[in-house]
Amino acid sequence: MALKPSKDRKVANSLTPSGGVRIANSFGLPAGLNYSCPSATSVCSKVCYAGKLEKIYKGVKINLTHNWDLVKDADMDHVTNLLNSMIIDFITECERKGSAKLFRIHWDGDFFSDTYIGAWRHVIESHPDVRFWVYTRVIRATVLLKGIDNLALYFSTDKDNFALAKIALKNGARLAMLDETFEAGRERLASIGERGAMCPEQRGQIDLNGACVACGLCIKGKTNILFSITKK
Repeated sequence: MALKPSKDRKVANSLTPSGGVRIANSFGLPAGLNYSCPSATSVCSKVCYAGKLEKIYKGVKINLTHNWDLVKDADMDHVTNLLNSMIIDFITECERKGSAKLFRIHWDGDFFSDTYIGAWRHVIESHPDVRFWVYTRVIRATVLLKGIDNLALYFSTDKDNFALAKIALKNGARLAMLDETFEAGRERLASIGERGAMCPEQRGQIDLNGACVACGLCIKGKTNILFSITKK
């Protein structure tokens, strides 16, 4: 059996004239402490948009659970083979359609074990022509995925886990700061001597379809990013 990538219109690297997603360029697992999010905070559990989609759309939860069942208890070699096959298929689609090889890891879910993290590291490094990006609340992931040239790695932080932000920075990760408002997030980052750019899609500056590719900030991984719960 094969893993099932997802078509996420916000991160889409290829759109139809009407705004449809042409290539599945993201991967997800079911969210929550009972599944793939061992470091979920009370803040992210409350506002998780991906988790809400699982409840609204039956097909989404089915696909995510399918992926979870394949990887949750598998050894590193098996998980590596599963992930590698998915990325090879993705590359083939990009080359066939002339699209940039941009892949979002975990539009839903997170790194749930060292074995799983190690498998992703092997696959990412095996495909230097693909640009990967990911947000994680698992501080261990910032250690095990450190120093990969074609990966933009963000530590997702909020008031509950902000004490780990400096550790993530020392490990080479950027910060994805989530707060009630952009200003509150800016002030929290400033308290540790950091700055960040506000997500332009949340501010209504760019269209949702293909927003991450159009913006490029997260994909390039060159700055901390501010997200607002209220979008204000």
